[in-house]
Amino acid sequence: MTPQRWTDAARLNWLFLDLNSYFASVEQQDDPALRGKPIIVAPVMSDTSFAIAASYAAKAFGVCTGTRIGDARRMCPGLICVPARHDVYVDYHHRIVAEVERHLPVTKICSIDEVACALTGPDKLGRNAVAIARRIKAGIAAQVGECLGSSIGLAPSRLLAKIASNLHKPDGLTLLGADALPGRLLHLDLIALPGIGRNMLRRLSAAGIHSVSDFWALTPSRARNVWGGIDGERFWYALHGLDPPEIETKRGSIGHSHVLAPELRAPASALGVARRLMAKTASRLRRMGYRASVLTLSVRLERGGTLACEQRFPATFDSFALLHALDMAQRELCASLGTQLVRKIGVTLSGLTPVCEEQPDLFGWTAAAGEHVERVKLSSALDRLNARYGRDTVSIGAADRLPRYTGTKVAFNRIPDRAEFRE
Repeated sequence: MTPQRWTDAARLNWLFLDLNSYFASVEQQDDPALRGKPIIVAPVMSDTSFAIAASYAAKAFGVCTGTRIGDARRMCPGLICVPARHDVYVDYHHRIVAEVERHLPVTKICSIDEVACALTGPDKLGRNAVAIARRIKAGIAAQVGECLGSSIGLAPSRLLAKIASNLHKPDGLTLLGADALPGRLLHLDLIALPGIGRNMLRRLSAAGIHSVSDFWALTPSRARNVWGGIDGERFWYALHGLDPPEIETKRGSIGHSHVLAPELRAPASALGVARRLMAKTASRLRRMGYRASVLTLSVRLERGGTLACEQRFPATFDSFALLHALDMAQRELCASLGTQLVRKIGVTLSGLTPVCEEQPDLFGWTAAAGEHVERVKLSSALDRLNARYGRDTVSIGAADRLPRYTGTKVAFNRIPDRAEFRE
């Protein structure tokens, strides 16, 4: 008997879910008084900070992610500014993923507000895929929260499914089948395609590619050449509905940064925040099973421009050794910083070595052999105490001088582990 081939003209392989105005929607779900009102979510309650999310009522006035808060207040009468609560957003994220998986296995978590699900068997048929998408939407509303709307795209490749999810917002459901290509894409600007930013747009324009139609007509090898690498060819195939193989990536760094409130922008206060970020990064380094050999301290100045300095040392995950490296970096940075105010400060550890992959040298030496055993034990003990009783229960140095406004943040492509909110 010939096996059943679950396919139709649409050749659907992916369901892509994009939560609408996610951070703002979570705030409205948690506080009914905010529902239907123009709100923005901000990392710092200051007019010089920027919105990291906006409700659709605020978007109607032109307010969007990246709008300066002072400008947003002028653009939108009655605007409500809400401080970001990243631990709450992560909690809702896990609840939403759990609900999606009641209907369809989640293949890839793309960001805090995006998941992709591979369609298999009869789920690949258009009518079945649409029915699943509707059940997912209804399940999120009923089981997680009625304010948590989403737009879902169905398409042959993951890239096309993401594009489809953006075609109708909010609360959209779009089937972008192979039989509708490239026609359904031709009205889009190149900048609207995920993966094409302003720099790539300039590169494509210089090569005479000004529209989706122009890019579609390229050969794969020409796309690689114009793009400047294999990613151009991979993008071409994905746009044509064919998923390229996944590329395994290796973690290169671990770090944290913080946009400072106005009262923390003097150099002394900013460097105090850096110390707190260093303690947090070191704890995460140990939890993830790495040692680091490079520390980078970077600042973005209030008046524009950046400064950075780097320290190198034998690979370690000892907080005391890492804080010593930070002290050295701070001394170097202070010489250039002077009295300039700091808008953002960050600490990054790189030169990572997985603890489980360490190999002894010819004489049997390993990185662990060069570490202070008692200090390493103490660092691990601090991790356990803070995990149990809350962050900053025990810290190294004068805790009363360290600002506490340095909680874990959700990055564009990284969802913090729940443990990070206690580090």
